[in-house]
Amino acid sequence: MERNKQIQIGLLSLLAILLLANLFGGGFKNWFGQSEGDKIRESASASSAFSSSAGAGNAAATGSATAGNIPGTNLNATVSSGPTTTIQYDADKYNFGVVDEGEVVKHVYKFKNTGKEPLIISNAKGSCGCTVPTWPKEPVPPGGSGEIKVEFNSKGKPGAQSKRVTVTANTNPSETFLEISGEVRGKEQPAAKGSH
Repeated sequence: MERNKQIQIGLLSLLAILLLANLFGGGFKNWFGQSEGDKIRESASASSAFSSSAGAGNAAATGSATAGNIPGTNLNATVSSGPTTTIQYDADKYNFGVVDEGEVVKHVYKFKNTGKEPLIISNAKGSCGCTVPTWPKEPVPPGGSGEIKVEFNSKGKPGAQSKRVTVTANTNPSETFLEISGEVRGKEQPAAKGSH
């Protein structure tokens, strides 16, 4: 009985690997006729996709879900070693000048997908909690454009400021940077007692 269970688990694992290789490797139709180096690279790519998608593999192995309908996953938004594209910003730096402490500065960085593949932004992260970006969650088609909105909260940040937003996408290199900078005029501090 124990031996049968091991065989079943082995077969289910093999099925999961084949399913993921088919999903992430573009199918098996191109497998034959490739050079040995291409086969090894494709196999390694499928293996890394399998290990980074363990939840999807387990769901496929148990038959409880297919990779296309696993709750909480968006396979299209994953930046992979697949096709890359290029992103071009209208401007990647913005200086907001001088603002009073406590003001929230908002700026929109416009970009264009200048490559030949859909642009998939998987993440945008500010260098601190005071800088919050929002970005398009859907792929941007080749030639298409989009916007990344950034808010900088100057509360508790008097003085010169320079914050960075790291944008992660299927570009080469995979990270590009946006900068927001300026001067925050601090609130007047009340005079200390006893001083003239």
